[in-house]
Amino acid sequence: MSRKKVARHKAIIDELTINPSMRVSELAKTLQVTTETIRRDLEELAEQNLISRTYGGALLRQAAEPVLNERHKANLAERAAIAKKAAPMLKGAKVLMIGSGVTTVEVAKRIAYEMNNITVITHAFGVATVLSFNPTIKVIIAPGVYHGEEGATHGSQTCQFLSDYTADWAILGASSLAPTGPADALTDAADVYKQMIRQSANTMVVADHSKFDRLATARYARWNEIDHLVTDRQPSGPLKKALTADKVNISEAAT
Repeated sequence: MSRKKVARHKAIIDELTINPSMRVSELAKTLQVTTETIRRDLEELAEQNLISRTYGGALLRQAAEPVLNERHKANLAERAAIAKKAAPMLKGAKVLMIGSGVTTVEVAKRIAYEMNNITVITHAFGVATVLSFNPTIKVIIAPGVYHGEEGATHGSQTCQFLSDYTADWAILGASSLAPTGPADALTDAADVYKQMIRQSANTMVVADHSKFDRLATARYARWNEIDHLVTDRQPSGPLKKALTADKVNISEAAT
């Protein structure tokens, strides 16, 4: 494959990351090539399972999110480094809201080790369990419909419960970090994260580089609603541009 074609394929993926569904004519105009060239490129990308062809255009494929137990096995060093970087940034906080996910559980472990005499409100049983090792931390579990694969409660009851509290920080994971904002594979989880953001003075997203430029079902915020992103690698391309435009503080954890 020629360098020109490789660069064009990358540019198509970048465009579909920003605008998840685009027509052939739009891509041709943006990349300044013929529609015939774009059609050939889209067919090749579809054969690689990177995109899905639609009538007259293309759609970026969404990666399936593994269940929680499988996610615990991946990127262990990266998640530990992110947690080590994130916890000191919460110094001085008295009340935290923490969302579900494997990276937030790692952050909760560091919080249990480094912080005392705080209150944590969570809907995630994994988060509550690791915090229980520090008896000075008060843990409040949000009620709701239990999602076994995620180990967390979701639903309208969960969101209503959270609306009665305020926090210094919301600490949230993500299934994807796209230029349009962080997102989760579960719509119900995204609803809970939205509520946590509304109830908190500051919001931190913790996610490793494998989530960069992916798409997930439910975006729970735009980047201008997020104060900090703690990750293990500097973003680039459209994601970096979006984070810079919305003045998100990026903290890179050393692995």
